[in-house]
Amino acid sequence: MSYFIVSFRRFDRDLGISGRVLVRNTDPETGKEKIDQRMVRIAKPIARVSTLCIHLQTAEERGAFKINKEEHLSPILGTQSLLESGAKAQLNQFDDDDWRKAQEPALLKLIASELGIETKQIANFELGLFDIQPASLGGIQSEFLNSARLDNLATCFVALESIVDYSKSEDLTDDDMISLIALFDHEEIGSQSTHGAGSPVMAEAVKRITSAFCDVVNVEAHSSAVRRSFVMSVDQAHAVHPNYASKHEKSHGPKMNAGVVIKTNQNQRYATNGVTGFIAREIGRKANTPMQEFVVRSDCPCGTTIGPIISSNTGIRTVDLGMPQLSMHSCREVMGIADLSHGLSVFGSFFKNFNEIDESLEG
Repeated sequence: MSYFIVSFRRFDRDLGISGRVLVRNTDPETGKEKIDQRMVRIAKPIARVSTLCIHLQTAEERGAFKINKEEHLSPILGTQSLLESGAKAQLNQFDDDDWRKAQEPALLKLIASELGIETKQIANFELGLFDIQPASLGGIQSEFLNSARLDNLATCFVALESIVDYSKSEDLTDDDMISLIALFDHEEIGSQSTHGAGSPVMAEAVKRITSAFCDVVNVEAHSSAVRRSFVMSVDQAHAVHPNYASKHEKSHGPKMNAGVVIKTNQNQRYATNGVTGFIAREIGRKANTPMQEFVVRSDCPCGTTIGPIISSNTGIRTVDLGMPQLSMHSCREVMGIADLSHGLSVFGSFFKNFNEIDESLEG
């Protein structure tokens, strides 16, 4: 999991476990120990974070959902008596790994079984909980997609599909630009990590790509590449909620199934400016894809994206876009299925048409 938003929407859900496991193995050629990184996904209702029933709540607790993050967020994995009935002592008796001794033996056994290894081979893990309910189509004409983590896996999916499609198209033959997508972790907790958008990854990518076309280090070539580059920072956007329409600025109300949203904020919570917003609209126009506008109300707080982080770290022109959705950060979010196609069209048009649009700009 890249983040965990504490709200009532995260409780009383059937939770599976997924993540990365470090596994001890022996190299068959050298006989030396090696550590493999394995991914695991157990889509079974293994855990649950249960709420306190209303009958045991005070009047104050009923009036507002309040929790203690230390005491009330522990997931329930099983019955204590069964978890401790000899299994723990038996497993720990022959284990010389202090880290493994501190883990729940039943969970270690489950992970080992899923990976087809022995428990003693597990050296470490990074695991998270996820809601196992699968995605579904909703609405009277099945026009909505109901799913977990649409923010921002929906964009990741569309970006990946679009660059794969573009790599197979004839348009690539005459393209002298470098097209790439970058999928970052930790956006919801500030992006300040080795693989978040606040890391040097994007700036170093441009530098390395430039270096690949130069025999020697060429500062001017790199500076020119930065000036010619363009980033579409694409995160999900807030559609107008019919029950809370007053939360949107009346002239900027994105609707689901009505197109990709251009997000603007004068306090630079989004990176869009007059030029980058124009380029995004032209990209949509050339794809015959509808584009919408979002500006937060002046009396409401505004979220942010990785757009301002990347643009300030690299100096690359950036626009913030998104496909509109409801229930952002809930366990079950919803978006329009047509906007997946709109997003795919915009990405494809970006790869195909950006150079022509950029060259038409003066100054």
